[in-house]
Amino acid sequence: MNRIYLRRKTKIILYSGSSKTPNLSHIATILKNIEAFGYTLSEDIIQILKTFTIDELKNFYLSLVKKIKKMVGAHVDYRPIYPNFPAQVMKMDESELYINAIIHYLSFGSLKPVYEKEERLPLFDTVKLKVIELGNTDDFNEIFTNIMGSKTSISDTDKMDMEWFINMHKEDYQNYLPDEIPLKENVCFLCHLLLKHATADSIAISKYINTATDVLRLAVSLSNGDISLASNTKFKRFSRKERRLLLGLLDNCDNIEEDMVRYKSQWIRLGERLHPSEYNMYFNAQRAFNKIRNNEKINTFNSRIDYAIKSKDLSNIISLLRQRPGEFARKLDHILRETEEWKLILKEFEAVAKDVATPVLLQVMEHFKWRNEKNGLRTFFPKGNVAKVYGIENNLLDLNDEICRSIIAICEESLIKRFGQRESLGKVFIDERLKDYIVPFSQRSASKALKTFVRGTKISISENIKTIRSFLYWKENMDDRADLDLSAVLYDADWNYLEHISYTNLKSAKYKAAHSGDITSAPNGASEFIDLDIESIKKFGGRYVVFAVYSFTGQKFIELPECFVGWMARECPASGEIYEPKTVENKIDISSESLICIPMILDLYENKFIWADVSLKSQPTWNNLENNKKGMVLMGKALTTLRKPNLYDLFLLHSIARGVICDNIEEADIIFSIDKGITPFDNDVIISQYL
Repeated sequence: MNRIYLRRKTKIILYSGSSKTPNLSHIATILKNIEAFGYTLSEDIIQILKTFTIDELKNFYLSLVKKIKKMVGAHVDYRPIYPNFPAQVMKMDESELYINAIIHYLSFGSLKPVYEKEERLPLFDTVKLKVIELGNTDDFNEIFTNIMGSKTSISDTDKMDMEWFINMHKEDYQNYLPDEIPLKENVCFLCHLLLKHATADSIAISKYINTATDVLRLAVSLSNGDISLASNTKFKRFSRKERRLLLGLLDNCDNIEEDMVRYKSQWIRLGERLHPSEYNMYFNAQRAFNKIRNNEKINTFNSRIDYAIKSKDLSNIISLLRQRPGEFARKLDHILRETEEWKLILKEFEAVAKDVATPVLLQVMEHFKWRNEKNGLRTFFPKGNVAKVYGIENNLLDLNDEICRSIIAICEESLIKRFGQRESLGKVFIDERLKDYIVPFSQRSASKALKTFVRGTKISISENIKTIRSFLYWKENMDDRADLDLSAVLYDADWNYLEHISYTNLKSAKYKAAHSGDITSAPNGASEFIDLDIESIKKFGGRYVVFAVYSFTGQKFIELPECFVGWMARECPASGEIYEPKTVENKIDISSESLICIPMILDLYENKFIWADVSLKSQPTWNNLENNKKGMVLMGKALTTLRKPNLYDLFLLHSIARGVICDNIEEADIIFSIDKGITPFDNDVIISQYL
């Protein structure tokens, strides 16, 4: 329980011990020790620890520090090739670096240069400690109610946590289910967990399964596939009980054939596992499978709307789209480009906007805010389990500005009316910095991280920070050499390539930057670091730095026992150890089915990190960063010019609808900020209560 609570909320649940005398020296030691990892304890927790015996304090400390170490990456041993990095690398002659590398490569990673580690100065950096607060069971349980009530897709981390929760509450799970589970993906995953852990039956889950696509997603989830249905699934061999369950659920759905044709190939493969012809009692399901297999023509909503648009049959377009307001919103731009009757279109859209989901309205509103902007790219994150990004030039013909303003007004008015029906917020303070934080619409491919952000979010770097130190750690499987590479490439403000730091260029001849040395095997774990001096790069004309991790030997990251990347913000990089856990700003576990990961981009003009968390599944021609520059530039441009709804605007709409905005944080009943009240890291709260 506390492992999840600490990671998600920086809280733990603790109960009084059996000691009548406080063991203050032991408590002080605990505080001092966890301070090294960037944490401290709240006064409430300290008061409870005063009731602990020495043995109880020992057990508490060992359990807590184990969790914290895992979170920040301090649970492993970091041994770069050059133990006195970065000064050692910067001082070394190029010929020595080259000879060391050649010997290491020719020995397939078994031979490394031996250098004595020098005494290092103590850490001089001033670090604001993160306070671990005292939580309670109701607050902890609310996390899972919020996740299940999410209006957007959830991450693999959310799913793992939810599985733990259902398994722990297999007898009384009904007490924690929300009244509504808005997102179908979450419905099907939950039903999978109920069948797996809570021995639920078809009756218990039938109230959640309403369409044929719901049944398909459930079958995919039972097969551990991609429930977004963006990629194909290799279906498991279902038991007879599971086949009857799936066919029975399908048989009771409406419009089976129309739903099935949307994912025709997946349904055909699923039919090969379900054997519907053996179950005559499920007549509707059996008939639908026959139509799909025999390629019988099935008239669908999408085919009708596409025909109406091609025929420019405006009355038919409107008649059809009124039936599905969400589709109306998604196709709005397309329809407006096809007709001059925009006032009629907007009048009809205004009439159905109240029935369009909040995430869709927010995205439509943001789209039309920047609709005619030509400087940036149109950026897309395809749904699925692998975090990809596509950027294309914005070649859309301009729309009349009045049209764009009218659509924005319709969306805003509809959202304010909707939010106004919820409980009053009272006095509200909104932090302006939330404009840099993106609304979490889709987290299905988000990596597990110390701090989870949404792609495109900008994270400010303190003005005191002189150096950014990125780090990579990985471990290979037995008898399967794994060579991963940490790289960084530098661009100017126009995305012209300037220089790179990687295994092919361990130090810059132009600015202060160094790589800790390329390690090509990791039977006992391996680590690499890159140091970048911010001011020297800016003086050199650099603006953007793209960080990347490559699997040189071709293993997918998910195949490795452990792999993570992160960065430290260092005020005095010559002080402290190479890896100092209390200076870690973020750590990302890399476990995707891909060969390349781009965790973050550094914007030195704005002095901010842009959260990328992007994966590349296909193998490039060459497995290093400098030979993949074109793709890097495209992704870099896409992420740095991203236009997505931000948390400030979302909370502002809520405040207008059901609160009073105040400038004094001390007077506020509710606070929206990056470090107080509801923060961007309260993902479960945002996706369930504010979308």
